[in-house]
Amino acid sequence: MEPVKYAFVGAGNMAEALIRGLLEAGAAAPSEIAAADISEARRTHLSSAYGVCTTASNAEAASAAALVVLAVKPQGMEAVVAPLREVVGGKLVISIAAGIRLAQLETWLGTDCAIVRTMPNAPALALAGMTALCPNAACREADVETARALFSAVGDAVILDDEGLLDAVTALSGCGPGFVFEILDALAEGGVNLGLPETLSRRFALQTLFGSAKLALESGLEPATLRDRVASPGGATLAGLEALSRGKLRATLHSAMEAAARRSKELSG
Repeated sequence: MEPVKYAFVGAGNMAEALIRGLLEAGAAAPSEIAAADISEARRTHLSSAYGVCTTASNAEAASAAALVVLAVKPQGMEAVVAPLREVVGGKLVISIAAGIRLAQLETWLGTDCAIVRTMPNAPALALAGMTALCPNAACREADVETARALFSAVGDAVILDDEGLLDAVTALSGCGPGFVFEILDALAEGGVNLGLPETLSRRFALQTLFGSAKLALESGLEPATLRDRVASPGGATLAGLEALSRGKLRATLHSAMEAAARRSKELSG
């Protein structure tokens, strides 16, 4: 395989999102990206959809690249990563596997290997993700900026100095989309219960969530301030908010995040 800028070990949905982001941002040409996966179907898809180089050999892809992204499931990480120790020397290695700590990656790849542990989230698939990045001690400033640029191609990216914060990040932005999708489903279902056709109710729910998040992001105002602006005294929104308060929505969401954070800690050992 010819030398490339980026190699993805594992070519699932998140790897595809990053590949798409790199190409759309103009950060790399198809010929500068390699993807390795055991699935012939995934290799064929990425090759035909994006024109990138593909291979069934993890070592071949990693050997050819300056930056290696580990995009395999956490359960199979050690079996995939440990054999790459001899071919990633001097390269920047980025892991997107939830629950795999820097110490574990250093055990498999060596403490002198520049490694960045990351926690991206599902909206990266729509180039609207949120990613936390935590570098190890072997990373230079240039390595950190390179990692940040990669994930900035699929949304926003933040550097964390404390790896311990990644459990909280997992609970908020990693698992948060699942909580939002549950709320989205409930809103759409509620519209149907009130008489709206299902497809129309889903359309209203989707645009309402999208527009609300966009308004909060672009206005820079606190969510509570925007909430209060919508909730006129004695109005329909205030009546609904009072019902949410009685149902303990805020406490329930906090409980969900606490449960997710605990599970994240368990998974990382």
